[in-house]
Amino acid sequence: MRKTHAFALIAMAILLCGCGRQESVPEQPVQTSATAGTTLTTLPETTTELTTTTTTNVYTPPSSPSLTSRLNAMSLREKVSQMILACCSDEGSADFAAANGAGGLCLFAPPFEGKTQWGVQQMIHRFQSEATYPMLVAVDEEGGTVNRVSINPQIRPVPFSSPRYLLETGGTEALIDETREKTHLLAMLGINCNLAPVCDVPMNDTDYIAARCFSLDPNEAAENAAIVVSTMKRNGIGSTLKHFPGYGGSGDTHKNMAYDARDYSAFTEGDFLPFAAGIRAGADSVMVSHNIVQCMDPDSPASLSPEVHRILREELGFTGVIISDDLGMNAITQFTGGQNPAIAAVLAGNDLLCYADFNGAADALERAAQNGIISMDKIDASVLRILAWKQSLGLI
Repeated sequence: MRKTHAFALIAMAILLCGCGRQESVPEQPVQTSATAGTTLTTLPETTTELTTTTTTNVYTPPSSPSLTSRLNAMSLREKVSQMILACCSDEGSADFAAANGAGGLCLFAPPFEGKTQWGVQQMIHRFQSEATYPMLVAVDEEGGTVNRVSINPQIRPVPFSSPRYLLETGGTEALIDETREKTHLLAMLGINCNLAPVCDVPMNDTDYIAARCFSLDPNEAAENAAIVVSTMKRNGIGSTLKHFPGYGGSGDTHKNMAYDARDYSAFTEGDFLPFAAGIRAGADSVMVSHNIVQCMDPDSPASLSPEVHRILREELGFTGVIISDDLGMNAITQFTGGQNPAIAAVLAGNDLLCYADFNGAADALERAAQNGIISMDKIDASVLRILAWKQSLGLI
């Protein structure tokens, strides 16, 4: 049954991503939709089953009259666009996403290259000025092997160190000091969200994720995840716990699909601890990995699995924004056969999709909502969570 459900989700994504918008899209210099221009006239028999079996649990954030008013003023296109964190490897794609209503930008290293701090400020100010609604502007500034901003010596003389190195050489004080400096720098540049901390607990030092983590000890990782989240929160930067439900010893999903065959107890007794601690510390969002975790869902990547999202919501009690890992990674491309995964990702329970094909994702989600495949209740709940996060950051 699970296998049928997983393949049905992808089949639906394939179907809808062949359907272009009927409205014209303003011409832009860099990014265009990759979807084909056919018209959806009928829906397959699986549509009703998909709608009812994947949208029953809608988690609604606390009501706020001001946010509800904003939500009600949005068109459907504006709502689904808010659900996309556009991955941008150049300024042109960021300009396009900003001008067309993206909920946020995830900026990789190239837009920062060769710029001074002032130059970065001007660039991000331009992106925000192009947007109808203030955007989340996010980076992966984990420290160590993953930095987007501080690898530019004009922005910081040396890149930020990995959390594990800081803990080994200077203890908790060094971790707090560098987290504080990092958040101050990002905020000064106009970046309001860091896609960190990494809460994965590797099994060995040689595991793919090991260099990016706090510790091989889940209790130590939990303690330090809470410290980093609290420090970021005090300094006004959004945080993202990643990569739920935990990499463990799995391989690199940037390259291929990764499989995790551990028992569920390995997660409840280990991998979940840093995520639970980060949630208690007030983490704004949680990013879900692309690993296939067989004890939770043997047929779907975690990012496309309703069961994994149910566990995060119901068993860990997370009520904030759930973000997919980058949907352009090879693991997802292989799993979907190269088709747009946006619909499957939303049906699984993601609020915010990290994806480079902004226009293709927005087209697919808009069409799915128009045809009842994704309920408006589900879309509205996700957008409200995103707006609530923006409100907490002082963006709206």
